[in-house]
Amino acid sequence: MEKIFKTLDEQITILRDKNLIIDDEVYVKNILLRENYFFINGYRFPFMKSLRDRTFIEGTNFRELYALFNFDRQLRNILFKNILILENNLKSIISYELSRRYGFTEKKYLNPNNFTKDPKKSRQVNDTIKKVKRQIINNGKQHTATSHYMNNYGYIPLWVVVKVLSFGIVGELYTILKAEDQEDIAKIFNIDVESLLTYLPIIANYRNLCAHEDMCYDHKTQKEIPITKYHKDLNIPKTNGEYIYGINDLFALIIILKRLLREDDFHIMLNEIFYELDYLTGRLHTIDIEKILDKMGFPKNYKDIVRMD
Repeated sequence: MEKIFKTLDEQITILRDKNLIIDDEVYVKNILLRENYFFINGYRFPFMKSLRDRTFIEGTNFRELYALFNFDRQLRNILFKNILILENNLKSIISYELSRRYGFTEKKYLNPNNFTKDPKKSRQVNDTIKKVKRQIINNGKQHTATSHYMNNYGYIPLWVVVKVLSFGIVGELYTILKAEDQEDIAKIFNIDVESLLTYLPIIANYRNLCAHEDMCYDHKTQKEIPITKYHKDLNIPKTNGEYIYGINDLFALIIILKRLLREDDFHIMLNEIFYELDYLTGRLHTIDIEKILDKMGFPKNYKDIVRMD
């Protein structure tokens, strides 16, 4: 069925017909105009009677939906700044290790011989090197540091180049490194290579969600993270022998950041998330916060992860 334009008054009528309480039309119209009626679609489900009966639970107020929307926005902001910290850490470590081993001019650090000799990855090696060179050309002129090196020295060292590379490209770069280089970098994070290879695209996925203001709190990733000691130590419940939380949900990202961020950064991040969860709890009246935590993949004792090694 074709979707047609609805005025703000018509939008409010639709919401009221679905049993949503609107106690201040001026307030709601302002939000719908600024945030877009479409945001309702993403945040309505916890407040609906059922997927079949798409009306709101008795007593649901528009302010509750908007509180969840704002919680997700603050959550994205918290995650995004910490993913950027991690991104900078990863770029710095990779550029240091590769420059130390292979040199700091483009011809040296992008030499195909520096990367995996696996014949199955030969095309990927060439494609990734081309992508790096393309981003240097496309983005290099926009940054003072890169243009300074190019204009004055005729090359851009890797520790400067990484500033203009996307997180996705840096992740691809890691996947084509020699096994010993991958291992040395993973050791700095105190994890194994396979875990880091799994984590990078998941982090990139959440980074994009945060950057583009997409829904985050109940997002599920295609990739699943390997079981960690945190799943066991938190006694995360299982169904049919499989953990129900911390596999491809937001709590899986929390586990990833627990393993990759510096301890102080991780604690600050979690405290900010805890604050936002407490703030949201005080604004929910028709549903319990546990319903939101379940969608996030957070076990009931999620706060215990702070104290774990």
